[in-house]
Amino acid sequence: MHCDIYKSSKKDEMYLYIARPEQADEAQDTDPLAVVPELLRQTFGRATFVMHLELSPARKLARVSTLHVIDSLLNKGFFIQMPPEGLINPNAVEPEGLRGA
Repeated sequence: MHCDIYKSSKKDEMYLYIARPEQADEAQDTDPLAVVPELLRQTFGRATFVMHLELSPARKLARVSTLHVIDSLLNKGFFIQMPPEGLINPNAVEPEGLRGA
């Protein structure tokens, strides 16, 4: 199974996997995000293409189960990967930058 991966402009570490047809027609001007519900699209923000990926049950992904992603792509046409819990601290102090440079 082939998919394209996009990153969110609104949330760090949030990714959207979109099922890609086996016989993709490059001349076709269809919106690949059309399968995603409008509310999710608004929450996700601007989608920036990251990469094309071929998924198989033998392939390991870093943060999610490959079988779960494939199942979601087959049933919904997309999979949303949320940021890992505890990765983003909303109360963190912003870095001051380089001093003396």
